[in-house]
Amino acid sequence: MIIWINGAFGAGKTTLAEELHRRLPDALAFDPEYVGYILSSWVPLPESGDFQDIPLWRKLVAEFATGMSADYGRALIVPMTLVNPVYRDEIFGLISKAGDTILHVFLDVPPDDQVLHDDNPEADASARTLRHRNVERCVAAGAELPGSTLILRADRHPPAELADLVIDALR
Repeated sequence: MIIWINGAFGAGKTTLAEELHRRLPDALAFDPEYVGYILSSWVPLPESGDFQDIPLWRKLVAEFATGMSADYGRALIVPMTLVNPVYRDEIFGLISKAGDTILHVFLDVPPDDQVLHDDNPEADASARTLRHRNVERCVAAGAELPGSTLILRADRHPPAELADLVIDALR
């Protein structure tokens, strides 16, 4: 089982992933952003500056996820924003083709909600800037979700309740 936590930048994906990992300690954490960091060190970034626009990133993310699942036989918890539905379908298609099941969780938040990193003002400013640059893309992505997606309002539930809802969906 691969639990893919999707949603707007700053919606609480990492916080939910941490809460799920606390409850599912045998699960493996996988952050596809690190694949992007590696690639951006070695290959030219596309004009957009977004490593998700690198076709190899999408293939490698699917390979990592299916490889970790096959080699370790454990659930994966994957917090990663995928706002391009073509990319989401490509990655999820490759994962499904390999025989893995995906629980796609989408954390929905109103466009005006803010990300706060009280202990790190620089991260807060950076997160706000990123969120504002991508809010329209994230709202559009929320409108194009597959019917099997578990949509959760992150502004209406604390992380513990969100984790309860995800665990219930796994059953």
